[in-house]
Amino acid sequence: MHVTRRSFLAVCSLAMAVSGIPASAAGTQPEIEEQYMPQLVPFEGFASGTVVVDSSSHYLYLVLGLGKARRYGIGVGRAGLAFKGEAAIGRKAEWPSWRPTNNMIRRNPGKYARYADGVPGGPGNPLGARALYLYRNGKDALYRIHGTNEPSSIGRSVSNGCIRMLNDHVIDLFARVPTGTRVVVR
Repeated sequence: MHVTRRSFLAVCSLAMAVSGIPASAAGTQPEIEEQYMPQLVPFEGFASGTVVVDSSSHYLYLVLGLGKARRYGIGVGRAGLAFKGEAAIGRKAEWPSWRPTNNMIRRNPGKYARYADGVPGGPGNPLGARALYLYRNGKDALYRIHGTNEPSSIGRSVSNGCIRMLNDHVIDLFARVPTGTRVVVR
C-alpha cells in the first residue's frame, strides 16, 4: 500500500478530531477576530504589488489593483511603531534565525543576553515561520515583517518586534511578494 502525504495528513487530522486534540496542535493557527483574518477589501491609492502597512489600524495590505487589496491583521511592536516611510523587501527567509539587537541586550540584559549568539530558525524562534527584511537604499533597515504563533499579539501594539503576522498569514504573504517589493509604512 502506497501512503501519500495527503492521505497521511487526512488520517492524522481525523485522528485528532476523534481524540479531541485541539486544531492548533495539528499545526493550524488559533482563532483570532474575524476582522484580522486575510480578506479581500476595497483599497486604492497605491500601485498593484505594493505592501502598505497601516500601523495604527493594525492592518497590512497587499495591493492587488482594480481598487482591491488583500488585508491581513498585524501586531506592531515598539520598533514597528517607530518605522515610517518607504522601504523594499530586500531579503526573504523561511524559518529565519534571530538575534536580539545590541540595544535590546543593553536595555534588558536579563532577558536578552543569553540570546546574543542568536537563535536558530524553527517554531520557537521569535521571527516565526517567515521573515521579510525591509531595506532602504540597499541596506538592511533592521525592520521586519515576520511571523508569530501568538494570536493575542494580532490587532494590537506589543512590547517588542517589528510587524507581526500569524505564521499562516506571513507564509501566504511570503509566497505572494517577490524580493524588491515596495513597502509603505504609515
